Amino acid sequence: MDLGQRLKDHRIKLNLTQEELAEKLYVSRQTISSWENDKSYPDIHSLLMISNLFGVSLDSLIKGDIEIMKEKVEETKIKSFRRDSNIFAILLIACIASALPLYKWLGIPGVVLWILLAAAMLYFAHRVEKVKKEEDIHTYKEIVAFTNGEKLDGIEKAREEGKRNYQIIVKLLAGAVVGIVVAMILSRFM
Repeated sequence: MDLGQRLKDHRIKLNLTQEELAEKLYVSRQTISSWENDKSYPDIHSLLMISNLFGVSLDSLIKGDIEIMKEKVEETKIKSFRRDSNIFAILLIACIASALPLYKWLGIPGVVLWILLAAAMLYFAHRVEKVKKEEDIHTYKEIVAFTNGEKLDGIEKAREEGKRNYQIIVKLLAGAVVGIVVAMILSRFM
């Protein structure tokens, strides 16, 4: 049995219409209907009011639905991670491709515009890295598994953790190469 059916059963047991229950919980009748039809879930404040009104514990009210709620939270986190990753990638490409043209065509205002673009890119990079740290994902395989809503088994996880040291070295070398190339390009135009 799910939360929606339990809400409906308790409401009927108390001889309340959806409208009457909605008034007691300070929500609309449509909200009650959405809850009972499992189209949405009540927030924690509403759940507390419902458990108090029905005289049941919060645990018995949402028993069985905790896994569904965890899945919804995980799904939301994955969608947010994908969106932030895509925005970061677009901004990174824009920063790389626009640095020189903005300076050439607009001068100092172009540099200011590029700094704003770079700041937005760094903001989304921070958001992506925050999720990666929370979920302990670093390698490509771990990231792909996370975005697909999967988890690596113990052996695969250990293999991926072994690759992390090499990735740090590759990142440092790639950063140095990019820095040298950017410095060489800027020195030609100044």
